[in-house]
Amino acid sequence: MPHYLILTEKPSARRNFEQALGGSRGTFAGFSYELANLRGHVMTLKEPAEQVPATLKQQYSSWKLADLPWDVKRFTWQRTYLKSKNPRTGRQESSRTLLQALKQQVAAGVDGIVIATDNDPSGEGELLAWEALDAIHWQGPVLRAYFVDESKQGIQKALRQLVVIEGKEKDAAYQKGLARNKWDFASMQLTRAATTASRQQGFQFVSRQGRLKSAMIARIYQQLQAIENYQRIPYFENRYRDDQGHLYARAVPKDGEQISFRYPDKATALAHFQDQVPTGKPVVLSQAIKQKQPPRLLDLSTLSAQLAKFGYSAKSVLVTYQKMYENQLVSYPRTADKTITPDQFQELLPLVDQMAQLVGINRDLLTHRQARASHVQTGGSHGANRPGPQLPSNLASLKKYGTAGPKIYELLAKNFLAMFAENYRYRQTKAAIQEAPDFQTTINEPVAAGWQALYQTGDKEVAKPMGSRAELFVYEGQNPKPITPTWSWLKAFLEKYDIGTGATRTSTYADLSTGPAAYIRDQKGQITLSSYGRAAAHIIQGTYIAHPKTTKRIFDIFDQVGRFELSADQALESLNITVAHDLPVIMQNAQTLPEQVTPPAKKKYPKKEKVTGFWAPKQAQVSFSKSFAGHTFTDVELAALLAGQTISFPAKKKRGGSFTAKGHLAEKRFRGKPYVGFTLLDQESKA
Repeated sequence: MPHYLILTEKPSARRNFEQALGGSRGTFAGFSYELANLRGHVMTLKEPAEQVPATLKQQYSSWKLADLPWDVKRFTWQRTYLKSKNPRTGRQESSRTLLQALKQQVAAGVDGIVIATDNDPSGEGELLAWEALDAIHWQGPVLRAYFVDESKQGIQKALRQLVVIEGKEKDAAYQKGLARNKWDFASMQLTRAATTASRQQGFQFVSRQGRLKSAMIARIYQQLQAIENYQRIPYFENRYRDDQGHLYARAVPKDGEQISFRYPDKATALAHFQDQVPTGKPVVLSQAIKQKQPPRLLDLSTLSAQLAKFGYSAKSVLVTYQKMYENQLVSYPRTADKTITPDQFQELLPLVDQMAQLVGINRDLLTHRQARASHVQTGGSHGANRPGPQLPSNLASLKKYGTAGPKIYELLAKNFLAMFAENYRYRQTKAAIQEAPDFQTTINEPVAAGWQALYQTGDKEVAKPMGSRAELFVYEGQNPKPITPTWSWLKAFLEKYDIGTGATRTSTYADLSTGPAAYIRDQKGQITLSSYGRAAAHIIQGTYIAHPKTTKRIFDIFDQVGRFELSADQALESLNITVAHDLPVIMQNAQTLPEQVTPPAKKKYPKKEKVTGFWAPKQAQVSFSKSFAGHTFTDVELAALLAGQTISFPAKKKRGGSFTAKGHLAEKRFRGKPYVGFTLLDQESKA
């Protein structure tokens, strides 16, 4: 019986595997196993200067425009341990410790390693797994568990159908993830170029650029400019209005021809009143009963855009959804699927009535219990976003995952349950004015609410029946005003060009709209750009990196790598073309940056009060801050510090909470300049 080490992506996934298999060690499906976990990525690419020969280090560490572009063929693509701050302790930790433990676990004797990381469409799961296997120098057999979710059924099914991976060179998902990883890393030079060019014009910030980031902020910037430059051009035309409020108008040509019946002023329109009868009788041209199927299942960006209207940020949705997924309350977040599989449909079918009760839906509306071909199809993987196999006790209980928890589940469940309701049916009447048949209208009257009774995607249609009498009047219109950018509007733009997945759109939007230096300002879904965002967007106008078709083409190239039509290194040729085109455009755009964008205001930090005294250990007069971590030193403490003694006092943490500070005065450096200040003993021991 072979013995496998099952490698999961993170501790929460390992716990789900333990529950599914009955423990961290045991036997299953003809093999024995033990579990191990990573913490997402545990290795990262070294800095560019560390990827090239020593003679090129200075050039590749430079942010000067003269040192760009890079020759990525020089890169060795070496990786190093990942360092990150522990959110609990606040201390920097290296992944080296985790990998050493993994290496020891493997050395104890395993016949193969099962990659059980997330099976996401970008290849990220394979990439981070192989990074770890390379780091511990694993040369043995590798297998892959492809699971659609972390439910007991999903995990067990995946482990019964393990796939042998003959090496990372033949792992399609890894190669796709590697191509994306290298492309994004090498595109760092565009961030350096945009940042340097911006700083030369007085904009002191890091101008972050990338495939999705640049396309998103560039489109928002263009829309905001269109709004700012909009000039209203009114027009006037004759129309009829019936006694139920319906308007009857002549058809506008779609081929760009001049509209002969529209006039620049009201007086001219009134002068043409005699061309038509002043009153008329509406008559039916045709009438038919039509219907609409339930809307498609949600992806993460659509869910996030809907939640933005309730004040929930994209970041909070991402974080909360992930926690709920880890407890199987919702499905896999990073899916690219638009439908669910027949098995996934059957899994949730018995839970429909309970789910309806949870979100306040009358189960009598859910009469369509057969799988819809529009929503349920074979060939998917994780399936579209939907509720998970575990039902919460009530919606309020979901607040422990985040304030957005109840609303996430409510919208997700209602969208999913809509497919079990009947189609929305309406009567469509096409009518015209009998005495002036060129004046027509279309009226939609609801007949049966169907799924719209439980899930609304827009304004509810409430149409009055056709009137019996209509009068001629002068209608005033105008050229269309560009709409205000919203998260939903931006999502529709990304979907139109097939840029990213629902999850990558949401995570990138969250990144751009979070923090004091955020590019995007989001007010319940309506968005604008900060000064940072405007500057970053202006400088990449006309570049390839910001063009939606280029971005789509790059994603297509990654897919080609995943089909072994291109190698990961060949995919970088598109990066070289992009950089060669974009560098001169960025430098040119920078020249007009001060004219178009107001520089972000510089942060002003209050000056700390200082005290001067004779420092006994150094026999010198020194000045230092009179406070530390929210504590102002007393006269007794100041005397002790100047005498070289160690003191302790209650202090405040930056992120809230308190601690006991213990330390003394010491010589320190900030940005290369020496100074004297209070130093904690534990910080001193690390130096």
